[in-house]
Amino acid sequence: MQSISISQDLQGKVAVVTGAARGIGRALALRMASLGADVVISDIDLKAGSTYGELPEGTTASDEIVAMGRRSIGVQGDLTRRADADALIDAAMKEFGRVDILVNNAGGMLAPMETSDASKMTPEDFEKILTLNLESAIHVSQAAVVPMRAQQSGSIINISSMAGLDPAQRKGKLAHYGIAKTGIIQFTRFLAYEVGPDGIRVNAVAPGTIATARIMALAESRGIGKSSDLDSIPLRRLGRPEDIAGAVQFFASDLSAYVSGQCLSVCGGRILTPS
Repeated sequence: MQSISISQDLQGKVAVVTGAARGIGRALALRMASLGADVVISDIDLKAGSTYGELPEGTTASDEIVAMGRRSIGVQGDLTRRADADALIDAAMKEFGRVDILVNNAGGMLAPMETSDASKMTPEDFEKILTLNLESAIHVSQAAVVPMRAQQSGSIINISSMAGLDPAQRKGKLAHYGIAKTGIIQFTRFLAYEVGPDGIRVNAVAPGTIATARIMALAESRGIGKSSDLDSIPLRRLGRPEDIAGAVQFFASDLSAYVSGQCLSVCGGRILTPS
């Protein structure tokens, strides 16, 4: 039988990671760099890493990556605007000449918890959350597909959420966020079907509760990331950003060369049904 070389090495690859100034996105960017990729950091505020003490004031994730011996640029912009998404990929192409990996991590639940039930969410909050989480990923993916098609290769990884898999996990709260994250999964599947013949794979990762600096700082006020969550997690711990980085590493590397259109739940066993 012919031997097949499977590599996790990303040497010579260029990764674009959105929402990467802090939290999960920063961990994903650092993992890509540690595997040898050059990394484009995208965020609406490139210096947000100091907000919850992850980085010293004025230091960026790009600075960290350069210190690791990899090349990196930061591109600040609002990816809910298609023009900014196009500008991000244009900047990556101008600096590095290719885009091999796109991680759509930008997003968040930036709306009041008390009005996040399906019957209470306001039209304004629904539009904001949908645009921030789903439309931004669509914008960047559509821009990145152009150079990926030209090179006949690429891996797009969309960050969804367990809220997009099971409304019961938050007792019906986060409805607009969950709807947007469910949309991410379906967009992943549709895009995977379309671009597979072009050598492009598209997959999704659905994190459970991840103990980022922001989540832990706001745990009591938001009711997410509290110790009481552990009873519903079979592994009896909150996730770490590095746990999500491991899943993204799988999808970015040759380990998943024959995997596309899939959603991997990284939740410590909290979701036990197929996506």
